[in-house]
Amino acid sequence: MVAGLAAAWLLLASAACAQREQDFYDFKAVNIRGKLVSLEKYRGSVSLVVNVASECGFTDQHYRALQQLQRDLGPHHFNVLAFPCNQFGQQEPNSNKEIESFARRTYSVSFPMFSKITVTGTGAHPAFKYLIQTSGKEPTWNFWKYLVAPDGKVIGAWDPTMSVEELRPQITALVRKLILKEREDL
Repeated sequence: MVAGLAAAWLLLASAACAQREQDFYDFKAVNIRGKLVSLEKYRGSVSLVVNVASECGFTDQHYRALQQLQRDLGPHHFNVLAFPCNQFGQQEPNSNKEIESFARRTYSVSFPMFSKITVTGTGAHPAFKYLIQTSGKEPTWNFWKYLVAPDGKVIGAWDPTMSVEELRPQITALVRKLILKEREDL
């Protein structure tokens, strides 16, 4: 009896160890057009996850730089993943349709955009809860940036005073490393 229980316990323990630890790409989110999207589709790429707002003092600088980064590095090895949020200063009051229209018309945004969400507090989107928990940094304003590795692990988090240009070398190095690894695996 004791040996049977021990064997069952070992089997359960080994199964638990075999399970992969949760990461950013395990979550789902609704895109800006209302379709549920598995973030798994971005696994294998570097992602810069940003809570965006249309009426913030950081909007113009960040949207321009984020689109340039997407243009230069994406979409096969890198993506900006934009999550509109109205939590900080009510600076994203518009509907998803209006947000998308503004971003595409004003900045020619080509990176993936998601539906407006809450990024902090009890109603925070689970993907942002994960970003906050693993980075130890919680957004306190618009345009927080989380750099996510191809395996879904969070590399770092920065507030809006850190420009996209300042992050570019770190992002480019990650993308370069990914491309070199892909070439080695061929």
